[in-house]
Parts: sequence; C-alpha cells; structure tokens
Amino acid sequence: MGAKQAVLLFYLILALGFIPLLVFSAQAIPFERLESLRVVKKVNKNGPFLGLITVYAPEEEAFFKTGVFTPNRRHPFVDLSGRRFRIGKVEGKKVIYVKCGVGLVNAAAATQQMLDLFDIKGIIHFGISGNANSSMQIGDVTIPGQLAQTGLWDWLKPNATMEPNDFAQFDFKSYNDPKGGENQLGKVGYSTEQFYSAAGEVNVPQRPVWFNITNNWLHVASHLQGVKLDQCANSTLCLPEKPKLAVGLKGATSNFFIDNAAYTQFLFKTFGVTSLDMESSAVVMTCLSNGYPVIAIRGLSDLAGTQKGDNTIRLFGSLAALNTAKVVIGFVKSLPINHVSQL
Repeated sequence: MGAKQAVLLFYLILALGFIPLLVFSAQAIPFERLESLRVVKKVNKNGPFLGLITVYAPEEEAFFKTGVFTPNRRHPFVDLSGRRFRIGKVEGKKVIYVKCGVGLVNAAAATQQMLDLFDIKGIIHFGISGNANSSMQIGDVTIPGQLAQTGLWDWLKPNATMEPNDFAQFDFKSYNDPKGGENQLGKVGYSTEQFYSAAGEVNVPQRPVWFNITNNWLHVASHLQGVKLDQCANSTLCLPEKPKLAVGLKGATSNFFIDNAAYTQFLFKTFGVTSLDMESSAVVMTCLSNGYPVIAIRGLSDLAGTQKGDNTIRLFGSLAALNTAKVVIGFVKSLPINHVSQL
C-alpha cells in the first residue's frame, strides 16, 4: 500500500468512527430544540439585549397591556424548554422577555438559560410582592438595594444550639398562644447560601447574607420618582393614598407565599425587609454569579397577612402589577444606551 492510499484509509477510518457520534448527537437533541437554537443564533446577531423576566400571568398581562413592547417582525419569539422568549423593543431598546414561573427554581433556571443562550447585557426582574413595612402601602413599588434568601433553614430541636452559618433564628415557642411551654416544632436557623461567582475563588463558595443590586443601575432607578403610578384598580376600587416609588430598601425571597402576620412581622423586625416574594433573590444571585448587571422591581400587592380579613392580592394584584410595569418601562427608558452597550 502506497503512502497516499494509507492516508486515505486513515481518514476513512477516522470518518467512520465519528459518524456514530454525530448520529448519536443528532438523536440526543430533539429537532424542535435544534430549530430553536438555530433561531437563537440569528437573533443574537442583532444583540445585545436587555433581559426582562417576570413571574406569572397577571404580571405578564399588565406588562403587555401597556402596549410598550414591540415584537421583532422576523423573530417575535423563541420557544425553549417550555418557555417562550419574546424578542422585541421597549422604548427603543432591544429586549428579550420571558415569564419564568413561580418559585426559586423556575426563576434561577430561566435566568441561567437566558444568560447562556442570548446576547444579554443585564437583566431587569419584576413582579408583585407582599409588603412587610408599615411605612409602605399597597400599590407602592419598591426597588430593593439588597435582597436576602430567607428560605434556607436549619430546622432545630427546642433549645438546640444554632449552626455556625445561621444568621438569624425563628423560635416557634415565642409565638405560642396562649404563651408558655415548649413548642415541639422547635426553631429554625436561617442559613446562608453557598454562593459561587465569577468574581470569587474557583470552587470556593462565599456565604453572604445580602445580595446587592448593581450599583449604577440602582443609581439610574433613584431618578425615577416622577413615574406616575395608578391609584385605582377600577372605577369603584381605589387606594386611600397615591402610590409611591421607593428605591434602596431591602427585600426577602423564599418559596413561601406569606399570608401570616406573626411571620411577616418577624421578617421585618429581624431583617428590615419591605418586599416579600418568591423569585427575586434567585434572579439576582444567578446574574451576580455570572457577572451580569441586575435590578429587581416589585409592586406591593398585599400586606402579607397583617391585614384584617382576606388577602388583598385578589383586589389589588392587577393594580400592583400595572404600577410595576410602569416603573420597569420608566427604568428602561432612563437607562443610558452606554449602560447597555458597554456593560
């Protein structure tokens, strides 16, 4: 066999060896996903984009009801993993919007997927929340400066010693009614997250309590006080006071819909938080972990159990969602273009 034939035989064997791998790879990825990824590649040629992430249907409806979102004519959306990523513009800026779904896992998964697949330069997360701060009212909108994940617990026996990583304690017996005696539920210690980030040491997690919103975006938000917020949910249902925007307060996130006065008061007293929701810290942590700018905007829809009677989310949830959308639009409009292109 000559040298030329030997080289040809080598490449033939090499090619035959790779064919099964290629066939396996094609079979491993569903056709629908391959098609979606093809569209994503085309979409990214027109980037970068701002990422917009909200949670569930009422918030989405309020956002699109404003009419400010203009879909891309050629590629208005891409469907991935059961979520619809909408491509378009808001106030002249290119955006990609997605509804993540309720809870920490949904929020983190959708955020990571958006960051991994699209040419994103920063994420604006928004939705409604409970209010733990008596100086704030239903209909107000808050843009937290810091967020804590208050859903990571060490559940302890009565009189047990707190774990080293616990930064606060909720003792059930303090809330016995009538008071006195031990509560067999014991107490919970609030543990810190293991936070991995591009800015930290590889494979060595940090243990922060608070996660800070991107400072220059928070500065932009501090100038949004002129945004007009609605006071009435409809022609017959209005709030007693005109809603306001507060920037720089604290928020808490956990996989709990909180409608309990004692627990809400505990969270406010212990952590000094205003907004209580189920997604914000997951979005913020995911963005900070990957080194992306992020901001969270939350409209206060209820009093998290401190109200008399039923939870007011059913009455004022749509109003809070609309006011939130108005602040989001104001923020996007106020965000200088260099904050998007040079981040």
